[in-house]
Amino acid sequence: KVQLQVMPDILAQGEAGYAILQTFLLSRQQEASTFIDGRCYELLLRTQNSEVQGFLQRHFAQGVVPLQSAQKIDYLPLQRLLAKQLFQEADALTLVKLCDLSGPAAAKRKWVYFTEVEQYPIADLHTINQLWLVHSEGKFGYSVQRQLWLSVGKNWEALWPKINWRSGRDWTRYPGEFTWDLSAPKGHLPLSNQLRGVQVLNALLSHPAWTN
Repeated sequence: KVQLQVMPDILAQGEAGYAILQTFLLSRQQEASTFIDGRCYELLLRTQNSEVQGFLQRHFAQGVVPLQSAQKIDYLPLQRLLAKQLFQEADALTLVKLCDLSGPAAAKRKWVYFTEVEQYPIADLHTINQLWLVHSEGKFGYSVQRQLWLSVGKNWEALWPKINWRSGRDWTRYPGEFTWDLSAPKGHLPLSNQLRGVQVLNALLSHPAWTN
């Protein structure tokens, strides 16, 4: 929390602040990316300084999350949306990427079957999840949704209000009633395929990626 709070103040110092954040980001390259790295990258990305942009292009051309894919899917467009916190656009693109993982038939119909989810490569789900996690201060992602789901004993009726997908008897309507910024509750995003029922989400949260 302290690091998140002081980063904007450091950035406000101008070139001296840029140098501090760049050094910090470089020092963490060999470690697993966290939302601290994501926040630092996002702040630098928003600057209009050409030297900072050159630094990011040289050292973090694909962001701070390794974009691994067993099916050679390009996750860079998703990374770019999430780094700019364009969460609604990123959510829509996440579904596109899930369809790509499912194959040409799913890409054409624009939604996935839960039986297709079971075959997703672990590497790809890890990449998608890490992008969401790292660029949401740890609030969004399948792993966050899974933790909340397990905390309520895998009870879907208890999960929906917890992540604000339902209030009382009323389902949250897409897209206007969803919250597309960091004021949303933990686990609120991504939505992916949830509007077609619980089976796909059940398959995603039960995938071996989270226990392997």
